Amino acid sequence: MKVEQIYTGCLAQGAYYITSENEAAIIDPLREVKPYLDRLEKDQVKLKYIFETHFHADFVSGHLDLSKKTDALIVYGPTAQPEFEAIIAEDGQIFEIGKIKIKVLHTPGHTLESSTFLLMDEDGKETAIFSGDTLFLGDVGRPDLAQKAGEITEKDLAGMLYESLQSKILPLDDSITVYPAHGAGSACGKNMQKETVDTLGNQKRTNYALNQPDKESFITEVLDGLTAPPKYFGMNVAMNKGGYESFDQVLKKGNHPLSVEDFEIAAEETGALILDTRSAAIFHKGFVPNSINIGIKGDFAPWVGAMIVDVQQPILLVSDEGTEEEVITRLSRVGFDNVIGFLEGGFEAWKNSGKETDEIKRITAEEFGEEFTENVKVIDVRKETEYEAEHINEAYSKPLAYINDWVNSVDNSEHFYIHCAGGYRSMIAASILQARGYRNFTEIDGGFNAIKNTEKFPLSNFVCQTKTL
Repeated sequence: MKVEQIYTGCLAQGAYYITSENEAAIIDPLREVKPYLDRLEKDQVKLKYIFETHFHADFVSGHLDLSKKTDALIVYGPTAQPEFEAIIAEDGQIFEIGKIKIKVLHTPGHTLESSTFLLMDEDGKETAIFSGDTLFLGDVGRPDLAQKAGEITEKDLAGMLYESLQSKILPLDDSITVYPAHGAGSACGKNMQKETVDTLGNQKRTNYALNQPDKESFITEVLDGLTAPPKYFGMNVAMNKGGYESFDQVLKKGNHPLSVEDFEIAAEETGALILDTRSAAIFHKGFVPNSINIGIKGDFAPWVGAMIVDVQQPILLVSDEGTEEEVITRLSRVGFDNVIGFLEGGFEAWKNSGKETDEIKRITAEEFGEEFTENVKVIDVRKETEYEAEHINEAYSKPLAYINDWVNSVDNSEHFYIHCAGGYRSMIAASILQARGYRNFTEIDGGFNAIKNTEKFPLSNFVCQTKTL
């Protein structure tokens, strides 16, 4: 028996590849399936089952493409209603892979169909759980994604989650290995550890959610601090439940070089969003006007999902040469399949053609310190919890995640400075502001971390951050 965790850091997502004898199973695969096909070929095993712990909200699973390419059967837990052929397992149903077995434990709470898969080795010993979004390391799945108006509330779901943990997970032996679907950085929980594998015994001792005295306390604690989920979550659920275009077709359509002239025509005719994935340090010095900057070397896919409202939005790419396929792949992981091409030769080709360019004013924290007075306006785009922990006195808290809600309230006649923690998020915000006509601002390189290190600014008293998304 072999169990391999295939962890994708930019999504904080764990897929699992399991083999026994000449058969294999994969749990919660990502959108692009080639890594799994390569493993199957290398190990000379046949994929028998694709297990889905639930209808994922934060990424588009590769279950459909993988099933079509391997004839493997897709398995969901009880109550799931996919719009394609799949096995809807019963609670307690057992599936055999070679000489090992996987038992379905229905654990509703994060969603109604959420299930945990219990692995039993060749001797029948229970050795591991693939807990999906039911149990994370240090946390549990947020119970507010499957609410139904007038039917079921987040408190109802939190109560279900409590019962699932008490009846299905906590009775298992402490030696059981916990393989969760996500780790620190995922928006599916609020207090996840950086580690991606642990024992159930350690989680029983250290996980705050597993140490509440009663159901009501659990509900209160788990719901405390939850903010609205990213808007793309619902669209990803619909794709995972209803189906989607083959990744091969998505890649073929998007990985299409366009000359400067064709790029400009495509932008005008389609109303495409121009997405520049270069680093903030390079982007601010020059870019195609009205471009939005979300750097590929960061939390790229989640921020794309949070910033771009419609997954069907046509997208044109400006990227570092050779990264186009990676960008298209990472966009597809969160359901953005409508890339229609990329600028051949990148921004340098655009600039060398004599086309109009734009730039964003960026200064260092030291330079900011020289310009700073008590009367300047500062916008802090970090999360509210980061702001509450420590911030420049009198700075305005305007989290990037909600920029579409607050952008129109900004006074363009008054100059302001904008920063995040390190410069990644503030450049996203700056590019959006400038694309919408705001130009009277300066972005701070290095963000709050650099600002604090200068010791030139009046800061609030430090307060330890709480368990909040």
